[in-house]
Amino acid sequence: MLSKLGATSQEMEIVPEGKNFRIVPEDELQAVADFLVRYMPESLKPNSQIYESVTVFCPSARADLVDLVTSESILLDLTQPLYLNFTHEAIVNRFEKRYEAHDKITGDVYACDNPPADVDTDGLPPDVELVRLQPEHMKAVHDLYPASDIECREVFEKLVAELPAYGIFVEGQLAAWMVQSYYGAMFSMQTRPEFRRKGYGIYLARRLTKEVAARGYKPFVVIRPENDASRSLYTKLGFEKRFRTVRAVLRPR
Repeated sequence: MLSKLGATSQEMEIVPEGKNFRIVPEDELQAVADFLVRYMPESLKPNSQIYESVTVFCPSARADLVDLVTSESILLDLTQPLYLNFTHEAIVNRFEKRYEAHDKITGDVYACDNPPADVDTDGLPPDVELVRLQPEHMKAVHDLYPASDIECREVFEKLVAELPAYGIFVEGQLAAWMVQSYYGAMFSMQTRPEFRRKGYGIYLARRLTKEVAARGYKPFVVIRPENDASRSLYTKLGFEKRFRTVRAVLRPR
């Protein structure tokens, strides 16, 4: 579907076609979905907070096809900046032919083809529990989320209402947590400072990895290049690096 969300309006405008795009009829949707799923998560992800909200799927090996977006006269207002959440580096590089990137943050995507079979929690002390999280836990999670200025608490509440999320509770207090997001993404592993270096992360990652895979997704995470601890944890669980992504605000040149 071809759609656009105005910078100052929350109303979605559906346009039948643009210079390079058209609405996909219902009888073609399944074939399109079957094609797109091969390239998750190599996409531009939607964001409704800043400027335009856009989702574009593009095989990274054909990043030249991004030019179809930047030459589109209806789909995008090319005079406005675009916010890109973590997006394949090749796609961002192609956008930089027309845009200048600001506030760049890089992250490496690690995926797991063979999730661990063992999710044993016997190693946890008696006063520590691994518990599935509920929407009412999300205020505590959001308060420590490093990108809370981008993602509102309601996003977390909706995610955990539909998708698995787990927390470590120590004597009833939430000490660490991890959430599944879109597709097989696993994110927001956070530990309160006073509970760090106790090995809770491996229990959370192991449980969520197995559950995400059981739901039919390929588990993956985005790890900042300088985060040696996270890289070490996930490689122990069989995650391997696939590609680099970039988060940035793109401003027209």
